[in-house]
Amino acid sequence: MTTYDTETAPVRPGEDLDWPRVEDYLRTRLPELTGEFSVLQFPNGSANLTYRIRFGDTRLVLRRPPFGRLAPGAHDMRREYRALSRLWRAYPRAPRALLFCDDHSVAGADFMVMEYRPGIVVWDAIPESMAALPDAGRRIGLAVIDALADLHRVDPDACGLGDLGRPDGFLARQVAGWRKRWELAATEGSDPLAAELGERLAAGLPESGPPAVLHNDFKIDNCQFAPGEPDTVVSVFDWDMATLGDPLVDLGTLLNYWPDPEFGDAGALADLHLSRLGLPSRREVVDRYAARSGRSVRDIDWYEAYGCFKTLVILQQLYARHLRGETTDERMARRGDHISVLAERGMSRLGQPVTRSAKGQR
Repeated sequence: MTTYDTETAPVRPGEDLDWPRVEDYLRTRLPELTGEFSVLQFPNGSANLTYRIRFGDTRLVLRRPPFGRLAPGAHDMRREYRALSRLWRAYPRAPRALLFCDDHSVAGADFMVMEYRPGIVVWDAIPESMAALPDAGRRIGLAVIDALADLHRVDPDACGLGDLGRPDGFLARQVAGWRKRWELAATEGSDPLAAELGERLAAGLPESGPPAVLHNDFKIDNCQFAPGEPDTVVSVFDWDMATLGDPLVDLGTLLNYWPDPEFGDAGALADLHLSRLGLPSRREVVDRYAARSGRSVRDIDWYEAYGCFKTLVILQQLYARHLRGETTDERMARRGDHISVLAERGMSRLGQPVTRSAKGQR
């Protein structure tokens, strides 16, 4: 009987690549690879296609964009490779990238290969290896925020990433870019409050502090732990949006995924019910970040509202892919369920509470 690791599964129907072509390419570019070739898929991600490939005893990770029409600038494997081929020296939680390929005859799109790291990702429950530990959920949450603060303490120039992005005018470009993506992805019946949130964000841009390396989609399920060790994040994944800019964008993104007393589990991770984990409060998270990073968090409400807007746009993009029939992943059919409540949450952070109800989605 064939068995699989709990983190991987057989490749979903319709998401196989030309594996003989991929295998031949990798053996040529990485001649140290020997042994039988095999493939499994990491099934829990929502966007990029991520596979665990194996050559004998050597395990690696291959990532490429999803099939179908892509939003401009999204799923940038070249950017992810650039970040991870350098960042690992200064930030050990970043896996090391080994190879980038822009020959679309190999896998149908750009792809990158990086080292594989075993460990545990926290999804909808405290992992079994940590369940008996006191305050495991709180410790997991604090470890995640420590990992974020430590990233923002990295000197970009010292690790060769001083030109990863353009910090000047960063927030204005980001908001404008995500508003454009919303316009491209919105469908008939999309909530107009989402567009209004984008307008209000653009009208109230805060002043950015010193730039830092941004992950740009920092959340609990992009962090990995060693079994039985909730106090330290050992790896951080999914760097395809990494850039140089305002670090509070990362904190705001993380907060938009965080359980909220008013909005509950509203967010991209709502189906995981993170409120069950016993995570530290939003206030504790913000204070911990400020103390460890040394940065001001004065305008954090704006950044959380921005996080809500960016997340709802991503959800709309994934839902639109489902509507166009570009994915066989049944989860994409539900990605539109949380857009309205995210728009409400973002508006509330900007001091614009909405009277209509989205409680059916909370």
